[in-house]
Amino acid sequence: MLALIPLFDGNMAVKSYSVFSRKDNFFLNPMMLGTGKNDGAPVIEGLELIESMGMETLSEDKEIFVPVSNISVFSDVEAQCSAPHGRIVFLIDNTIPPIEMYVNRLRELREKGYRIAVRKLAVEDYENYREILLLADYIFLNSQKIAVEKAKIYFGKRYPDIKLCAGSIDTMESFEKLKASGGCQLYEGDFYRMPVTRGQHEVAPLKSSYIELLNMVNNENFDLGAAADIIGRDTALTISLLKMVNKMTLSSGITSIRHAAAMLGQLELKKWINTAVTNVLYSDKPNELTRLSLLRAKFAENLAASFRLEEKTEELFLMGLFSVLDVILEKPMEEAMEMVMVSGDIREALIYNSGTLAPVLELIVNYESANWQEVSRQMLLGQIDVRTVNDAYRAALGWYRELMAAEK
Repeated sequence: MLALIPLFDGNMAVKSYSVFSRKDNFFLNPMMLGTGKNDGAPVIEGLELIESMGMETLSEDKEIFVPVSNISVFSDVEAQCSAPHGRIVFLIDNTIPPIEMYVNRLRELREKGYRIAVRKLAVEDYENYREILLLADYIFLNSQKIAVEKAKIYFGKRYPDIKLCAGSIDTMESFEKLKASGGCQLYEGDFYRMPVTRGQHEVAPLKSSYIELLNMVNNENFDLGAAADIIGRDTALTISLLKMVNKMTLSSGITSIRHAAAMLGQLELKKWINTAVTNVLYSDKPNELTRLSLLRAKFAENLAASFRLEEKTEELFLMGLFSVLDVILEKPMEEAMEMVMVSGDIREALIYNSGTLAPVLELIVNYESANWQEVSRQMLLGQIDVRTVNDAYRAALGWYRELMAAEK
């Protein structure tokens, strides 16, 4: 199992990802619980995943933080992963003691070009970890347990070269406060995907057109010409449509947007609109929300068979796609759902977290947060194999990479 956790800068641009992985189901292998989960581990799981999937699939041009244990830190990292050393940041915690053998190993990794990040250190541990902190490029500060303001002063004096990452940020208000105080280079947490509690913003006219288009194509037997006319109002959508048609046909004689839409046909045009329009609809929000929405959509679709919902693949895709619509439209989910024409099953899952599709969304949200214990519980109850879920997520990552490549 694999999850990519984004790390933002102060402008809400994704600068890095942390990769958290788990091979086994917690409940089928109790030894995975607690610190014993890595006992005897000869390899670093995150590096295996980077090597097998490709650095570009996980992160096009950003650093990836990879957790290591007190055992796996001594493994042959170069043999496990051929990715550029400078893009790998080994993430250690307080299970690695600040003694000579570990300090020497971390220094060796630094000399090879890898970077080091430290997390889960209590304030009282800082002095004991001095030799390791002198080697570190980043330190994660739990914003809910540590006074970040004081920590910034401390690290600014004692370790001026270390970059600070404020972690466990659960609201946009907390993020804005930390950002305003300055001193942190990276920010991590669920704050970027938190829903609002009440509607305060009108939907912009252009977004209304996109929603109109989404509603139109999600009706049975929608009019291709009418859809083409709405697409023609937006240059970005028009260009994207023509790129798509050019990839699907050898013909170069497209005479109009209606012609291009007709060449795709209803089914393919519907698929394209549900992804391309969402991408544009979310364009004024952090890019990670677009990525999150599209990955959830494809991940949910890929999980249909595991939940015995093969006949619901299209609904699962739309459920994932619209799962952050409340954040995008800055309205509560119930109000956001009133603006789009979706099935009752999708509404139940997104508004009330109930109904046929809700378990799929629950697994996806826990999976992307690396909440492996809840994921394992749900897989056990649903008799779902770890490999099946892992393959579904990997396929979604590959699909997203191809989709973004096609947009360039």
